[in-house]
Amino acid sequence: MELTQATVDDLLARVAPEGGFLYVPGDLDPQDVTDLLGARYGAPRTLVLEGFVDPTVDESRGAALLGPLGDRVVTMRAWAYGDRWVGTGTARDAEAVEREVLAVARREVPEALTVAADEGDEHVGDVDWVERLGRITGWARPDRRRDVDWAEVETRIGTALPSDYKRMVEMFGKGAFDGYLGLMQEPATFLREEDLLVWAGTEHEDLYCWRTEGDDPDRWSVVVQSFDGEDVPFGLRTAEFVCRILTDPHQRFTMARYFDTHWFMTYGEPD
Repeated sequence: MELTQATVDDLLARVAPEGGFLYVPGDLDPQDVTDLLGARYGAPRTLVLEGFVDPTVDESRGAALLGPLGDRVVTMRAWAYGDRWVGTGTARDAEAVEREVLAVARREVPEALTVAADEGDEHVGDVDWVERLGRITGWARPDRRRDVDWAEVETRIGTALPSDYKRMVEMFGKGAFDGYLGLMQEPATFLREEDLLVWAGTEHEDLYCWRTEGDDPDRWSVVVQSFDGEDVPFGLRTAEFVCRILTDPHQRFTMARYFDTHWFMTYGEPD
């Protein structure tokens, strides 16, 4: 049978919204299912390989997909997307036959890991915003860290770069937060005459920049240049800014009005 996105949508609808799993019909190529899911949700993370569960897997990293299958799971790859986890892999059925499965589970970001609108400035210095961003998006995979020659990049650009931005690139790689806010792998310099470096952008042509004032890039704050050319300053560093526009509905340019939970859609494996 010819596998289409509509077929996958139908299969997902059969296990959502309550969640659970189903055995994929035998006439479907499991790799095609994975490829179609990857085309929509980005590259998956591996939760289980040859029966061994990644020890870092917990509720913030897709463990809910494994619960209904128990110890029958042989392989499981997962995507974080909005308010649900989607997974595909193999599991043993009641007769101990290994079969392809498709699983869906509800996804929630723990309340303590979201950014409170009234969080006081006195606490900001204690927050690792890159780590928090990973938890908010369900993305915490050391094996996805990129090996970037930042000395070469900074020499070519002509300036040092904020340390939290460099950690974000190493942690997430190529992709977009909520499939919308695209993270550049190195800043663009076409606004340098305006003392701006561009580190991210959106499909609405908003540009997320730093105002490059002072010698310490870790003190640079974010400026958003909207599609109509307006510069909107924020007194926030890079990772904190992303955390807040993901979760705080009162922030301008927020995505919290559209999504209750958040994810990072990767555009492929790290270079």
